Amino acid sequence: MSETVSADQFDSLFRHDAPLLDVRAPVEFAQGAFATATNLPLLTDSERQQVGLTYRQAGRAAAVKLGHELVTETTRETRLQGWQAFAASNPDALLYCYRGGLRSQFVQQWLQEAGVNIARIEGGYKALRRHLIRVVEQFDAQDRLVLVAGKTGSGKTHFINSLDIGVDLEKLANHRGSAFGKHVEPQPSQANFENALGIALLKCLAIEPRRIAVEDESHAIGSISVPKKFHLAMGQAPIAVIEENLDARVQTIHMDYIQSNYQAFKVQHPDPDAAETLFTEFLLGALTRIKKRLGGERYQHLNTLMLEALRQQFQNRSTVAHETWIRELLQQYYDPMYDYQLGKKADRIVFRGSNAEVKAWIQPMLRTGDS
Repeated sequence: MSETVSADQFDSLFRHDAPLLDVRAPVEFAQGAFATATNLPLLTDSERQQVGLTYRQAGRAAAVKLGHELVTETTRETRLQGWQAFAASNPDALLYCYRGGLRSQFVQQWLQEAGVNIARIEGGYKALRRHLIRVVEQFDAQDRLVLVAGKTGSGKTHFINSLDIGVDLEKLANHRGSAFGKHVEPQPSQANFENALGIALLKCLAIEPRRIAVEDESHAIGSISVPKKFHLAMGQAPIAVIEENLDARVQTIHMDYIQSNYQAFKVQHPDPDAAETLFTEFLLGALTRIKKRLGGERYQHLNTLMLEALRQQFQNRSTVAHETWIRELLQQYYDPMYDYQLGKKADRIVFRGSNAEVKAWIQPMLRTGDS
């Protein structure tokens, strides 16, 4: 029988992005998986449901018998070919089902009979996920984080990604963390976000840092929630504040939220009219979400500026007019809100400076733990 992979090897498999063969049903995979996993199920959703019902009503033996009846010789051969092709393309692949039980054992056995050896992960997906949750939660009890803060448009996310040791929470959540933060592609499931966070932390910890940099985020990033214990650790961490002038911040917002986002809509929707319509709905919808906090008069004014900017963008192919409403929204809404929120954390601020100054200060801190 092929070898199994135990919990003491989980760190290594995640740090090295081991290819994973996930034989759970598609519905299970959709609820939570890993970036390097490929779903080639033993049972379809319907078949799994039938087997599960039989298990609950008649026990394990009856469920196994039904499983063999559902996966006919022809079906088994077809699925076996898929597993063999995956193993041939990924010779270092590892195999798992939900708990490391019958499904992965059967697939491992059938592959071995076909001359293919693949290691099976003990405890399956459940054990892997539990391991990553522990990795994330351990930061609650350790002085391992430093937060990067700054007004909207300060380039905090770009800054995090420029560091040797940083975790981009917004990238993992596929959301920029504001009313305008939605991307064209949907956000991951909560489980997928938590799994990805655990893996990112493991990769940073492999470098043996004393601290890991993350952006100062609220508990919610779009529809995703930062795990409670991890966010508690963030709430105790020292803060470095990037200070950029208004013009620079307007340019950053213009690039990230207008030019880059519009290009993403165009890629997903090659029809120009569809891309323009959806991009317009995105911007106007984002503004509507903060209408109550803006107040009716200010909302109407910004809505008018935004509509004019969109008209110029689509008719004249110029996005410059967007800078007018961006500037006003920053000055009248985001900056006052940011000042209020940062004021509540003033006792944790340990450094302020430009992008370059914060980087020069924070890199040694990440490596040595100096504060």
